[in-house]
Amino acid sequence: MTDFKKIISHAKEYGFVFPSSEIYDGLSAVYDYGQNGVALKKNIRDYWWKAMVQLHHNIVGIDAAIFMHPTTWKASGHVDAFNDPLIDNKDSKKRYRADVLVEDYCAKIENKIEKEVNKAAKRFGEAFDPQQFKATNPRVVGYQEKIDGILKRLGKSLEAEDLADVKALIEELEIACPESGSRNWTDVKQFNLMFGTKLGASAESAMDLYLRPETAQGIFVNFLNVQKTGRMKIPFGIAQTGKAFRNEIVARQFIFRMREFEQMEMQFFVPPGSQKEWYEKWKQTRLQWHLSLGMGEENYRFHDHEKLAHYADAAADIEFKFPFGFKELEGIHSRTDFDLGSHEKYSGKKLQYFDPERNENYVPYVVETSIGLDRMFLATLSWALREEKLADGNSRTVLKLPAILAPTKVAVLPLVKKDGLPEMAQNIIDQLKWEHAVVYDEKDAVGRRYRRQDALGTPYCITVDHQSLEDQTVTLRDRDSMEQERIAVAELSSFLDAKLNPKHWLQKI
Repeated sequence: MTDFKKIISHAKEYGFVFPSSEIYDGLSAVYDYGQNGVALKKNIRDYWWKAMVQLHHNIVGIDAAIFMHPTTWKASGHVDAFNDPLIDNKDSKKRYRADVLVEDYCAKIENKIEKEVNKAAKRFGEAFDPQQFKATNPRVVGYQEKIDGILKRLGKSLEAEDLADVKALIEELEIACPESGSRNWTDVKQFNLMFGTKLGASAESAMDLYLRPETAQGIFVNFLNVQKTGRMKIPFGIAQTGKAFRNEIVARQFIFRMREFEQMEMQFFVPPGSQKEWYEKWKQTRLQWHLSLGMGEENYRFHDHEKLAHYADAAADIEFKFPFGFKELEGIHSRTDFDLGSHEKYSGKKLQYFDPERNENYVPYVVETSIGLDRMFLATLSWALREEKLADGNSRTVLKLPAILAPTKVAVLPLVKKDGLPEMAQNIIDQLKWEHAVVYDEKDAVGRRYRRQDALGTPYCITVDHQSLEDQTVTLRDRDSMEQERIAVAELSSFLDAKLNPKHWLQKI
């Protein structure tokens, strides 16, 4: 995988992501999406929405407001329990999330495991079985036991809110401040992550509000509105994409952890007692969605939570191998009846469903799938960016984005800017633009234009030359293989449909 600094600079140079308000020296952990970034982001969102809503007759969407009545956040537990354990280094004066310091320590041990596996793979060649090696090699087994022991203890301490033990663990592992190298730590303290704001014309009458820290509560408070107006029968789901806000003290790693970010969530309402079965089903369904994009099965893994949130009876993350290690990309949670039950209690309104098959009223249980759109963007970008050595000794920078997600699908290039070639190129664009995002590019030699489109992630280039005027064929170039073929202009639409229609991608799920 490409060096992380190169990913960040490529994202800026090619119009994917810019630091927010950069002309004023920016704002920490806040970013803007450029012209190519917004297209990639939209394509990811659309691919999720098609898979989640369009392909499921019993899942519908909503778009709830960012502002919600403040009691919402009391009922959800966010006012009392939405905290991060923070620790300060007395020498560098830097603040860190205590759990992230421990997890980063474990990631370093994981790197040692990977080095052992890579060494053994070179030694044993094709006969090498990495899983067997990990299960039997004494050194690797020892490393894994150490990781498991550390994370288990961290999970138990956080669950019991034993912050003194979290500090003791950091001291026992001799974890140093990444900036100063000092081990001079303060006690661990909890810090609430919600952004506060005011609603009202004057300071005296203004109501205290919060910017929503997640999108799920907008779904829960609208449960009955959707169920009744849509005449929905359980099991059914409500999906939503939208902005959420968290006052992250330790925002870092580019767009991986930001203060303003976008979530894609689906809450699936099920009868009590069936939640574990649906939880397992959604775990597999969501993993298949990720795998359908072809970014390598080895780059995904499940991580079951040791520490469960106050609302959950089971929780797992789908982790992706980012340039800085395996990190959470999507969460699947069995949320029980906590949310609807709590809103029922705080609002005094019944949030129940009459089940005609059971002939009873009950508060439904919920299974949640929640993915960070910005993290999915980063996973896709970091996986796709490559530096390739070519047969002629040159190299190229190529962004091998899954074609279905690429901001531009086709670039149409006239070989020269005369002789009627630009006009023919424009006619081809007019024919294709109804189905695909197409660009016209006539500047520089055609080889340089290919390189430019490679770096932007454009899967196909169509070159119009003098032969095109004679026989109505063009050269079609594939980004990944760089192979070129002549194809009739009349066949372009059906060729591209076979490669770029979401149907062919989503049928893999």
